[in-house]
Formats: sequence, structure tokens, C-alpha cells
Amino acid sequence: MLRFDPRIQVPSFLTGLLPGALWRGPSAGRQVFLTFDDGPVPEVTPWVLDLLKRENIPACFFCVGENVQRHPDLYQQILDEGHLTGNHSFNHIQGMKTTDADYFANIEKAARYIESPFFRPPHGFLRRSQFRQLRQKYQVVMWDVVSRDYMPNLLPEQVVRNVLNFVRPGSVIIFHDSLKAQKNLYAALPVVVQALKKKGYSFGSLADALKAKDLIQKNKN
Repeated sequence: MLRFDPRIQVPSFLTGLLPGALWRGPSAGRQVFLTFDDGPVPEVTPWVLDLLKRENIPACFFCVGENVQRHPDLYQQILDEGHLTGNHSFNHIQGMKTTDADYFANIEKAARYIESPFFRPPHGFLRRSQFRQLRQKYQVVMWDVVSRDYMPNLLPEQVVRNVLNFVRPGSVIIFHDSLKAQKNLYAALPVVVQALKKKGYSFGSLADALKAKDLIQKNKN
């Protein structure tokens, strides 16, 4: 595992700026948590669902509201196959570039289509005032490892290395079920899954990670 790359893994001192957000699951055991952002889209999401079913892996899909509006059957398939979903805003807007009022309105518009207690900010950026308001209603879920599969200048081999070089017990890993990530995702995700299994990792549900996190916090108090 490499020591540090802020493009892939946020340094621990910065995670403290958003108290109560989930960046990483419990580190006991060798369990990691797969998440997918920006879908659902018919060109990519069914392929992801097929792979997860074959590998018996639970995941959480942070969905864009307008995509759910366009593809409600696909969103329902995610739920029917036992996966979690989260709110990723209606138009994939960035909090730092949006007024608080417009940001909250966009998220609530998405909530008409995505019934979930989880929220992940698009682009990973939001104001602390936005975070404080959102955490009253949502569990904000961030990440421990970003695959960067959406980067057009990266090869699939680099995406694989991004995950395998930085993964650790408890990692919340981001991939994207989007057209932008499609090429890298198709090539990299199966390799990552098999490599992690060979390293002794198992794949957990984000809901279990949050329950364990709450239990750990209660035991500290």
C-alpha cells in the first residue's frame, strides 16, 4: 500500500472536518464496501448488477435523481437485487458552487425518487453549513478509496492500481456506473474484485458498516 495520494485517499486530518460522516468502515477483519456513483444508466448499471450477483457482493448505489426519473425500472432492479441506494442529488450539482437553498432543493427533488437515509455529495465537495444541515436528515457517506475510473486519461490498469495500492480493512471504495467510466469500469472492476478476494478481503454491506460504527461509538461513550 502506498503512503498517500490525495486524489485517491483523503488524509485522516481532513476527514475530521465532517464529523459524523462515514469515510471508512470498521477496520476489524478484512472487509471492504463497494459503492457506485452517478447511475443508474441502462448502458452500465445492468452489467454491474450482473457482476455483483455472480460474485455475491452487496453494494450501495448513490443515484442521480434525474437518472432514476428516466429509468425507474432499473432503479427498482437495484433494490430488488438486495442493494442499498443513496441520494446523489437530482442533477449531480456541486455544493461549493451552489447556494445552500438551491443545493437543498435539488437534493429534496432527488428524494422524491430515491427513498434513502444515505447521501453522498457529488464531486465530494460541500460547504460545512450544507453538511451540518444534511446530517440532520441523512447519513453522509464519503469514501476511503476513489478508483478514478471516470478519468479518460487513465488506463484500466491504473484504475486497478488505484484501488489495490490504497485499499485497507474498512475501505469504502468508489466506482461509477456511468457512461464516462464505462470503459475503465468494464476492464478494472472484475480484476479488482478477484484480486481483493485473493488478498483475503470480503465485501460487506454499508448498512452493516454503519451499525458497527455506531456500536463502536457507543462503547467509547
